[in-house]
Amino acid sequence: MPTPTPMPTEAEIEQQEASLVFPEFNEETAIALGTALVAKARAEAAPVVINIRTPDRTLFHAAMPGSAPDNDHWARRKSNVVLRKHHASILVGLQFARKGKTVGPNLGLDPMDFADHGGSFPIRVAGTGVIGAITVSGLASEDDHAMIVAALEEMLGKG
Repeated sequence: MPTPTPMPTEAEIEQQEASLVFPEFNEETAIALGTALVAKARAEAAPVVINIRTPDRTLFHAAMPGSAPDNDHWARRKSNVVLRKHHASILVGLQFARKGKTVGPNLGLDPMDFADHGGSFPIRVAGTGVIGAITVSGLASEDDHAMIVAALEEMLGKG
């Protein structure tokens, strides 16, 4: 299991979102990124689900040993936040908390379909914007987020 990660600040997450942008993204990119995340999860014996999707299509999915069906539901709910808000799920959660808001009917976000916990990150393509979400579910929110960011930094040469 990975060493617990400190909760990132809103500014740190905004900087990550601004710098971790793909020049292009397709099925091969999703497979390469998913495979890199599987390797990280194996190295850390992390019992996670890894999911890479667009709003209407799963591009990559893996369930690591020790993960549970509940992790798939969390992944779906966290990625729905990214696809709706175009920001990392952990950032949305921090912003909501700062404003005294929570996922619920008052925001038009059914808690059965949306979760503002860490672990889903926008797939942002230069000149296009957000086209999908990368999600890890099974660790603490900040650790799920950190696993994605580490893989993106390596893949994009930003680490």
